[in-house]
Amino acid sequence: MMRFLLSALLIFVNFSFISGKKEKQFFQDVVCIHSAQHGLPDGTVRKVEFLGKHPVVVLQGKSYGWNGEKWSPVKNRITNKNKPIENLPEGCGELLASVSYGKKTAIGCENGIYLSSGSKWEAVLPFDENYSWSPRNVRALAADTRGRLWFGAREGVGRIDKGKWKLFTGREGLPYNNFTCAAAGPAGEVWFGTTKGAIRVEDDYFYYRATRRWLPDDHVNDIAVDESGTAWIATNSGLSEIASKSMTYEEKADYFTDQVEARHNRMGFVCQSYLKEQFNIGTSELAISDNDGLYTAMYGAAHAFKYARTKDRKARELAVRSFYACKWLVDITHEPGFPARVIIPIDWPEPVNEQYGHEYNKRKQEGDPFWKDIYPRFPKSKDGKYRWKCDTSSDELAGHYFYYAIFYDLVAETDQEKADVRQVVADITDHLIRHGFCLVDHDGKPTRWANFQPEFFHSVWGWEQRGLNSMMMLSFLNVASHVTGDSKYDEVAKMLRDKHNYHINAMHAKEYFPPENAVPWDNNLCLMSMYGLMNYEKDPELLIMYRNALENAWLHISKQKNAYWDGIYGALANSFSEKIKAGFFKPDELFTDNPLFADAALKRFAKSSLNTKFMEETLRRIPLDLIGYTMDNTHRLDVVPDPTPGQEAGIGWRTDGYALPIDERGHVRLDRDAFAIYYSEGNGYSEHEGTFYLLPYYLALYHNLIEN
Repeated sequence: MMRFLLSALLIFVNFSFISGKKEKQFFQDVVCIHSAQHGLPDGTVRKVEFLGKHPVVVLQGKSYGWNGEKWSPVKNRITNKNKPIENLPEGCGELLASVSYGKKTAIGCENGIYLSSGSKWEAVLPFDENYSWSPRNVRALAADTRGRLWFGAREGVGRIDKGKWKLFTGREGLPYNNFTCAAAGPAGEVWFGTTKGAIRVEDDYFYYRATRRWLPDDHVNDIAVDESGTAWIATNSGLSEIASKSMTYEEKADYFTDQVEARHNRMGFVCQSYLKEQFNIGTSELAISDNDGLYTAMYGAAHAFKYARTKDRKARELAVRSFYACKWLVDITHEPGFPARVIIPIDWPEPVNEQYGHEYNKRKQEGDPFWKDIYPRFPKSKDGKYRWKCDTSSDELAGHYFYYAIFYDLVAETDQEKADVRQVVADITDHLIRHGFCLVDHDGKPTRWANFQPEFFHSVWGWEQRGLNSMMMLSFLNVASHVTGDSKYDEVAKMLRDKHNYHINAMHAKEYFPPENAVPWDNNLCLMSMYGLMNYEKDPELLIMYRNALENAWLHISKQKNAYWDGIYGALANSFSEKIKAGFFKPDELFTDNPLFADAALKRFAKSSLNTKFMEETLRRIPLDLIGYTMDNTHRLDVVPDPTPGQEAGIGWRTDGYALPIDERGHVRLDRDAFAIYYSEGNGYSEHEGTFYLLPYYLALYHNLIEN
């Protein structure tokens, strides 16, 4: 990311979420890739060190100094960090690194580590309760500010503290071990350079900084850390500056709200953007996608939760704007209740219908026989001023229903706003009922991915979708009943349960095997729809069944470190617990054919199983730079490949069983597979919207899952 992130971050410092309240502080890593625009020529940076308080680098045989604003040639020459060593110990091989350690000198060599306080060298053989090493290729040595000696060698990383060794391999969290250098920071942290990225270790935890998100090139040649803890990292393709800045959740939320408003707002719709120049957000252009309604609904929900918590007027304005944008998607189409995917002006520069003509559709059908051949894919609006995209999916419906209920409960204040919510919810739900529980397009045929018909679920084509889509349809009807107050939606839901077992299907609301059926965005649809299903369910027996379904769905994804899914689960699980405490359930009166079930279920679900520390970790570590990068973690020592039969390559998790932290993986969107250890989300030509921080943060704040 460009240097403006470092400056922009400072703008938010010292602003308080609630006046007079001290907010939680955490450290946010931000990066600046120094380049020609800063006065630094392109090329390999071999060395970096400080002359006074300013870094100096060696590039193309010349020295360049940084004055805080730009780089310029300097006469000062960088010295060799490794002090000359005379009389090397016999058999040590090539000298690779050296450092002063207390009153001693430590050297790292081709064949070991040696310590000397004079002319005599002593070989060091590190060991702890797990390992005993004779280290080789010791290219990294550092003495930290707590008096500890660190090394990086072929075997891994070691640290000695008051005579006691601690050794680290992939099992202990070390990401990689082909070391090139090391440097100590001011607060006991140590940085290691490798041929595939940089590693910072703090309190036995390793932070991995690799790929273009953090470095211009993964081959690290040298590292220097200044007195503030900022690391200056010399690589084969330039210099990276990584700083850890103190900030609060609310400051981060303000930053992302500004980011969305500046670069991701198209006529009130929230969307990602394309970058004409790789990695350069100054070349951002608004894009269209299949899911403008879904992402706008998520953005609106974030600000609805914020408004409910703070009564902030700007949050209300953004929530209202998002609601009417979503409603416009419904109002613009060929018949009441059909939501468009996208709305664009009639003069949109892309020839969208030419791109998606019959020939295109036929080519798509060669590899995907269920692809829908519909033309035009972007019909004109009735007033001729816009085009709207059809073939709407269940993703869009999930977003609409999720947001409409939240907006109705938390934001809608005027009679007109409440009436507008009732109207749009009734229109969509009536459309689904009228068409046999399908979205029916302008060609009179169902869309590809919004089929909720009983007949479809009982067919070979719809069997795998019956759990998720049955649950979603019941959720839509619960939302409609709640918002409109019309009992007909309860009657329809009862019919679907009594005649077609939709509630039974809903207890298995997500497929997890075989791997090709386990798509990550279905987790999004599942949890979003569970929110409406459980919040507005009035029958205690059904609520117990849905609570079982919630636990089953969440346990399969609970180690993905997805703050959004964790937040929805936590909110619903806590609400269920409160209902137990309030006496909502009468076990003796429930499931009389199986009298033990209700009591057992209520005991099992009396308390949420959410550990909020992973949700907080993700919120804190979502990077401020939301450019989509290609991330390859397949080489990491701390990753276990997924052994599932039939699973594609590139799926795995850390040795602790959890997904990699979000700032170390290839996506920031919260509807992706966090276990994807090789992933590309735009390869530097797209920027994603800060909604993926805003919604989980404000949802968690509103439901008292975190404190800010």
